Amino acid sequence: MKNQANQGQAKERKIYLPNTNEWVTVTDEVYLEYYRPIWRIQKAARKNGQCVCPKSKLWRCDGDCAVCGYRATGNTLSLDAPMENANGDEMCLGDTISDPDAAFADIVLDSIFLEQLLDELTERDPDGRHICEFIMSGKTERECAAALNMARNTFTYRRDKLFASLRERHQNPS
Repeated sequence: MKNQANQGQAKERKIYLPNTNEWVTVTDEVYLEYYRPIWRIQKAARKNGQCVCPKSKLWRCDGDCAVCGYRATGNTLSLDAPMENANGDEMCLGDTISDPDAAFADIVLDSIFLEQLLDELTERDPDGRHICEFIMSGKTERECAAALNMARNTFTYRRDKLFASLRERHQNPS
């Protein structure tokens, strides 16, 4: 009977506040909300060898490893530390990080190249520019052919001929 009466009530527990060096009585729910993040940090730090706190002192932990006297360096790896890749070549982790500015530069160069290519097409083959614009807009072969007032077979022939000439002209610049 006594157990059934206690099941409806929340357990009272105590948490230690290291800043004030005192124990505070709280409900079971508050206890778990307070300690779960601390336990998560403790577990991760122990797993990585960054916490060497003896189990008898774990109750003092507040999860702030930066100021803890039991902090160890653990498994920290420098981005410049040499290591081997899958091919057996020596590399650094820093080599694998992409430069966000490089992607932007590539996009700018591609857009400049595309504009020059479209300008060249306007001078040499105005229909070729329209073909490229329709393809870039995502239209199907049938829609492109209808917009240019030609048969679909004629459109595919002109498109393939245009791409071949562009490929030849820009792979071997003269």
